[in-house]
Amino acid sequence: MNHLAREIWDWIKTFAVVLLIVFIVRTFFFANYMVHGESMMPTIENGERLIINKIGYEFSEPDRFDLVVFHANEESDYIKRVIGLPGDRIEYRDDTLYINGEPYEEKYLTPMKNQMRTGQDFTNDFTLEEITGKQQVPEGKVFVLGDNRQNSMDSRQLGFIDMDEIVGKANIRYWPLNEFTIMR
Repeated sequence: MNHLAREIWDWIKTFAVVLLIVFIVRTFFFANYMVHGESMMPTIENGERLIINKIGYEFSEPDRFDLVVFHANEESDYIKRVIGLPGDRIEYRDDTLYINGEPYEEKYLTPMKNQMRTGQDFTNDFTLEEITGKQQVPEGKVFVLGDNRQNSMDSRQLGFIDMDEIVGKANIRYWPLNEFTIMR
């Protein structure tokens, strides 16, 4: 009986260590995220599942054009694309993104733009000041937009996103399996 008790105790310890490792990895390194809605189409679609990399986001700011998950409110997390970093001036004019006065090409928008009628803007004109009252993205915050600009709740409505609210960067799409992708 002593041998059986020792083996059971070994299994309990092993199970506890595995649970601890899973807890640490999920809390500090990676998280699973299921996309709800169409705001990031066609880059990411409703129902797809992603692995979110949390490493480094607690200590540094994201890179421009990263796909990040953030706490939008107490009930919901959103995924959006980082457009503006602290100190940036953002403007959209004639369906072109300008950051600090320089035009940026957004190739990830091409599939959705191609579906638009001729002469119709995919992203309506705006300046940062018009929608936020600020000329630049404040320190500790980012400006985010969904890739489906016609159907996205993003910084145009929510305002700036605190970097403290960012959960992490979308790194891998793993579901559906035929859409497995390492995100860039």
